Formats: sequence, structure tokens, C-alpha cells
Amino acid sequence: CGVGCGQLIFHKDGKLISIEGDPESPISQGNLCPKGAASYQLLTHDRRETKMKYRAPRAKEWTEIPLDRAMDMVADRVWESRKRTFVHKKDGATINHTTAICHLGGATLDNEENYLIRKLFTLGLGMVCISNQARI
Repeated sequence: CGVGCGQLIFHKDGKLISIEGDPESPISQGNLCPKGAASYQLLTHDRRETKMKYRAPRAKEWTEIPLDRAMDMVADRVWESRKRTFVHKKDGATINHTTAICHLGGATLDNEENYLIRKLFTLGLGMVCISNQARI
């Protein structure tokens, strides 16, 4: 999130053991907000989805698909929407954007991730509609 509280993350043999506030952090001084305190559950909860799922149009059931296929499906749809709706110029002015694709980031993204998302989507794809759950 935008606050950037300091966390100490402990692991053993590649497995997450605990997450706690970093007492040396000048921002949070060892304290965690509710989101920070729930970080451990975000990564370890038994109901956390870990597989890609797809529901075909008008289908009632979700099916598991490989990550590569899911990424290709998303990339194809984004690229086709961008090609179809991209505006290069309007009334003689250079526009170079699309308003047909939007991005809503989750509240667990940190400032650095949001910065990179903004750069990729505005400069790389010409997207205008970019927001974050933390702002809503």
C-alpha cells in the first residue's frame, strides 16, 4: 500500500514462518496496520487460489488452465482491444491513448509496484484509466 510499513519476514526451508512489524522502520516503528498484520494470511490461507481458472462464455463451471495459457489469453485480449480503440490523433492533436482498457490495482501492491504498473500501462500501452483499490 502507499504507507510502506516495514515488515520482517521469517522463513525456514523455503516456507514462510511469520511476518511482523520491523521495530527499526522509521515509518511504522514496528507497528502494522490491519492489512500489514494480515500479510501472513494473504500468502498462506488454505482458501488462497493458487491455480489459474477460466470460465468459458455461458459455461457454469470453472476449469483449471496452465498459467502460460491464461497469460496468453489476457495478452491477446488486451492487444486486440488496444488495436481496435487506440487513438493516435484527434482534431490535429497527438493523443496516443485508449480509454477502452482499464486497470484497478489491489490494496496490497506497494508504491514501487504501482509506479511500474503506471509506467507500463500509460507509456507502454497508452491506457488512461488506471486506479488503485487503496484510493477508492
